[in-house]
Amino acid sequence: MFVNRENELKKLTNLFALKKASIVVCKGRRRIGKSRLIEEFGKSAKHYIEIQGLAPHDGITKKDQLSEFSRQLSKNTNLPYLELSSWPQAFSLLNSTIGNQKTIVLLDEISWLAIGDKKFAGQLKISWDTELKKHEQLVLVLCGSVSSWIDQNILKNTGFRGRVSMSLAIEELNLNHCNLFWTKKKANVVDMEKLKILSVTGGIPKYLEEIDMKCSAEENIKRLCFQKEGYLFNEFNEIFEDSFKNRASTYQKIVEKLSEGSFTAKEISSHLEWKNGGSVSKYLSDLTDSGFIQKHIMYSPGKKTPLRMIKYRLKDNYLRFYLKYIQPNRGKIENDIYEPIELEHLPEWHIIMGFQFENLVLNNIKTVCKAIGINLSTIKSAAPFFQKKTKMKAACQIDLLIETKYALYVCEIKFRKQIKNEVISQAAKKIASLKPPKQFTIRPVLIYAGSISPNIIEEDFFTHIIDFGQLLC
Repeated sequence: MFVNRENELKKLTNLFALKKASIVVCKGRRRIGKSRLIEEFGKSAKHYIEIQGLAPHDGITKKDQLSEFSRQLSKNTNLPYLELSSWPQAFSLLNSTIGNQKTIVLLDEISWLAIGDKKFAGQLKISWDTELKKHEQLVLVLCGSVSSWIDQNILKNTGFRGRVSMSLAIEELNLNHCNLFWTKKKANVVDMEKLKILSVTGGIPKYLEEIDMKCSAEENIKRLCFQKEGYLFNEFNEIFEDSFKNRASTYQKIVEKLSEGSFTAKEISSHLEWKNGGSVSKYLSDLTDSGFIQKHIMYSPGKKTPLRMIKYRLKDNYLRFYLKYIQPNRGKIENDIYEPIELEHLPEWHIIMGFQFENLVLNNIKTVCKAIGINLSTIKSAAPFFQKKTKMKAACQIDLLIETKYALYVCEIKFRKQIKNEVISQAAKKIASLKPPKQFTIRPVLIYAGSISPNIIEEDFFTHIIDFGQLLC
């Protein structure tokens, strides 16, 4: 299925109206749908050429990449396969296939193409300046999962300054678009079944495509995660090996720490046993740019200056599910001696599901605001909030704090079989600890999955109570 991405497609299609050649950078985590988006964009062109780099396994060389480039170019055009000795030669050959009609060229997994040649980006820039940019109806798309390579060699490279017309960072699908994967069956599948699936897949299109909608969540997760042939069994290792190569183990250690909750860079450095700061910021930046984690800058309500506290959270549901449930059982699964148990009987299931549900909500803040009735143009900040204990204020952690010009929406995100009245006292305590400025109206909000006690509604404490099902609509 191809769902959503209408805004991205519109922006891409509008490039042809510029009457000049354009470079587009498209980045995002593995399986997010980057290539699929450009393929769909390719339908708007007369000529579409797609060339993908070979995955960076042992023994892959520049010569291999050039050979594969020539093979794919021959497949996409009328050219015969030719032996290539350099990237300038390869780009010149590509240029010879481009005419005056609307043409889209996708260089997919561009960091893989560059394996073994540090001059790759510079040679592409020269080819663009001397040949490729002369085609007014050309859109050259540079696409990849290794966001750090793209940032360093394209977006932050002085050689490409002023040459990139558009940079797209592809995010997870919104919950309402995820719901479309259940097609005509979505009305007959209860929200809790969908939540179990999304607790593993998040909004990653390729993972959702692997779901057999005729089967239960339990059956799907067992097949995909707890069998050695399962699509999601080896995905974790492939993500880190393909995206981060030799430094994969360090990135994995950071992700493992963040699977336990939100932490500062200092706390993560301590976990890695590095000196304060160290080079952890570079690793955190790479993971953020790749879409696996999210950085939250703390603001005090009513103040423009950010607090010194910056925290990071793991926003990718699949990574946490793998670390908590697949990795500990990997040996047994590989040896066919693992007997899957009901999801609800997995260790700390309700705690982990709380994290996963919170992720889905925080990754869909626009949808939450729509459900509450907040105009997006009025929002000053919307993120989790952490407050350190001081002489004047108690420590405080708010799942989601939305600040508009005149109101603060204090959102409690809860996953429970049964949510009881104590959620009211918990929210009230957080509001008291927050001590917001007097000019703000305080609006407590409950966002939940499960069932809630009727007394919660009768108490009329929360201005908005949002069920998970509302976010799927």
